[in-house]
Amino acid sequence: MERKLVVSSSPHLKSPDDIQSIMVDVLIALFPVALMAVFLFGYRALITMIIAMFFAMATEAIILRNGKFFGDGSAAVTGLLLAMTLPPAPPWWIVAIGSIVAIAIGKQIYGGLGHNIFNPALVGRAVLLVSWSTHVAGNVWLKPVPFGFTADMVTQASPLVNYKASLVDLFLGTVPGSLGETSALALIIGAIWLFYRGHIDWRIPGGFIGIVFILGLISGGFSMGLYHVLAGGVLLGALFMATDMVTSPVTPTGKLIFGVGCGVVTMAIRLFGGLPEGVTFGILLMNGLTPLIDNLTLPKKFGEVKKINA
Repeated sequence: MERKLVVSSSPHLKSPDDIQSIMVDVLIALFPVALMAVFLFGYRALITMIIAMFFAMATEAIILRNGKFFGDGSAAVTGLLLAMTLPPAPPWWIVAIGSIVAIAIGKQIYGGLGHNIFNPALVGRAVLLVSWSTHVAGNVWLKPVPFGFTADMVTQASPLVNYKASLVDLFLGTVPGSLGETSALALIIGAIWLFYRGHIDWRIPGGFIGIVFILGLISGGFSMGLYHVLAGGVLLGALFMATDMVTSPVTPTGKLIFGVGCGVVTMAIRLFGGLPEGVTFGILLMNGLTPLIDNLTLPKKFGEVKKINA
């Protein structure tokens, strides 16, 4: 007799995506950014990315003791994202320490993937920024040399320091900066893939980028609004960091609040703080507020029976 009723445990709506496939999609999305970094900064950028990913994956494999180097791919993503926040040619041990901290303290200390409160890559960057700022935020920005894979390079100020780079240069990426911050074009191309695959929602990057533009516009006009969006780590943070599924809200309203909050803190640091860039601390602060945001934005329950006091 054909079964009429099939009973199974939840969830009843299942996605064909698993953790590894999602992480592979993120790596694919980051490929244009990584390629542009190598194009602009040569072999130094490639070495930095390889070191970051190697130490991130090795640290996770050692902690989990499962013998799987690539694993679910989340450690590789963390390592590559950390590299994207660093200058093109920091000392190798700086990159290694950042990756170890990102995995051990930013992720595994909380219980592993799905349990971490803060974005692991940004935890690694924050520790490096506080401990060795001269290596990650001082006069360490190399001037891009397109096609100069082995060319000698000289340092130059970041665009956020002197506000002299043109909007076209910022969009294409021919400016000094971290590996993943220079080319807005490459970041947008990568993000299109994540939107297409359904891994990110428009509310977080929309709120983040939108409020940065508005506050920049208020501080210096339309061009300054665009400048603040294209310069520094706003696009990298809004499209690839703040949208982390584990550390961002799950409710639609919460996502928008989260994105706006990231942008407000970022611009507060840029305009009034002692650091030229505030994306790292903006996202980390809002990561800490994620449980509260989710709790305050839970949708109303319909059909609930309320007790009436006689």
